[in-house]
Amino acid sequence: MFPKTGVAAVQLLERLGYRVDFPQAQTCCGQLHFNTGYQKEALELARRFVRVFANAEVVVAPSASCVAMIRDFYPYLAEQDGDAALAEDVASLAQRVLELTEFLVRVGVEDVGATFPHRVAYHPTCHSLRALHLGDAPRRLLRAVNGLELVDLARADECCGFGGTFAVKNADTSSAMLADKLDAIAESGAEVVAAVDTSCLMQIGGGLSRRGLGVRTLHLAEILATRGSA
Repeated sequence: MFPKTGVAAVQLLERLGYRVDFPQAQTCCGQLHFNTGYQKEALELARRFVRVFANAEVVVAPSASCVAMIRDFYPYLAEQDGDAALAEDVASLAQRVLELTEFLVRVGVEDVGATFPHRVAYHPTCHSLRALHLGDAPRRLLRAVNGLELVDLARADECCGFGGTFAVKNADTSSAMLADKLDAIAESGAEVVAAVDTSCLMQIGGGLSRRGLGVRTLHLAEILATRGSA
């Protein structure tokens, strides 16, 4: 649904000198299945992921929620199935699966040579904040972007209301949470809202569009991959 995010992540990593492999056999990590009760199907996708990326030096994903699924819930799936071999493989691989900004800061990169002359508000998504504990890694990368003005977002640590199927099953609550987030964005004066999960940006972007606020959403990878005005 958001191909530009993946393209931007690859462009950024290659610009920084990394060799990027994209295994054609990879599929969904299984989070969608797991969250909606299809544990058997999620387990099969976990097995596939482990098999496809078994020899990877590091697996980088521009999605905190996907990385959280692999690191937090693959061990649970293996344990529930009683598959000791899978549990061992997951334990070996999970520590090499990193969210994009987590990877960059971990290897000592903050200034990626990007230029983005806009006022940007950063929304820390629930999985990045509460599952991966990324801390200020995304903000450090944004602050190093040439021309970018990072503006404060009130109550930034509050959920946008998406939560996958939560937005469908609890639409009224989700909409109320989104309304609070949109109010904060409007008050910030931002031109762009950035995050490390496109699912949250889809929720926020839809709300911004319906309000006609003229604020756009961009995955952080897209900003970091930009060399001029965009």
